[in-house]
Amino acid sequence: MRPQSIVLLLDHRGSGLAQRCAPLEQSGLRLEVSESVRRSLERLAGPAPDALVLDPLIEGGEVELEALDRAGAAEIPLLLFVDPTRIAEALATLTRYSDRAIDLVHRDASAEEIRGRLERLLALKVSRAELAELRHRALYDDRTELLRPEAFERRVAEHWSAAERHGHALALVIADLDRFGQFNKRYDHTVGDRVLSRVGEAIRSALRTEDVAGRLGGDEFGCLLPYTQKADAARVVKRLCEQIRAVSGQIGGADLVISASLGFETFDGRDVESVEALRRHAEAALREAKRRGGDRAVYYRLLPIDP
Repeated sequence: MRPQSIVLLLDHRGSGLAQRCAPLEQSGLRLEVSESVRRSLERLAGPAPDALVLDPLIEGGEVELEALDRAGAAEIPLLLFVDPTRIAEALATLTRYSDRAIDLVHRDASAEEIRGRLERLLALKVSRAELAELRHRALYDDRTELLRPEAFERRVAEHWSAAERHGHALALVIADLDRFGQFNKRYDHTVGDRVLSRVGEAIRSALRTEDVAGRLGGDEFGCLLPYTQKADAARVVKRLCEQIRAVSGQIGGADLVISASLGFETFDGRDVESVEALRRHAEAALREAKRRGGDRAVYYRLLPIDP
């Protein structure tokens, strides 16, 4: 248990929870007390404590747990006090809240037992955070925070299937930075890494919440625009060009002009035969953008988009 972990004691029954738990402060815990549901919700609107200890008004605590979760406390480990004669209600609560870090302790438990259960809950919180970080790193590229190629391709396949099934429109954009190889030859590779990082940020800022972006390899990126008609896709692509161009300037001590070539293709749910064809079309448009000198986007249906 890390020093000065903050434990919020939710003494909603007014049972003297603070006195019972006072010995825990000798274990490096900092205790705070709330004696009503209203005050607990007010406290949870501020900085989150590391753990909660709840002695509920109603046995089982389900009503209060729902209120706490609505207040944003669903990720905070919780130790629930129970009456030894009412275990069934408490176990039912555990079953309904199996996704959160929660444990039970009898109201007559010693401070040492309470401390031990809190230690396990806090350790579980750390383990879950580490697992979430590992999952994130497996899906997202370290330099750009965009999806890795395999994860991006899975999302493309999922959206393609949904669009084909329901007749939804979508667009696929493939972008490649102009002159990136020259940057790596002329400058330290850390400059190239910084360019990729800033371009990743630019792409994320240019896209909408529902859009999906990935780094496909090297300096090539992919963007999937679900539920997007041709005209809307052109606007998003134009914004992508502008945002990438705005990365230009001093990067790692070098004065760089950043731009990209983009190719894109659209699908209305019927007019492209396969997801592989959609990708081929976007890549062909990208090659045409490169052939025309870069710093531009080209629509596969031969409609140029001049940012």
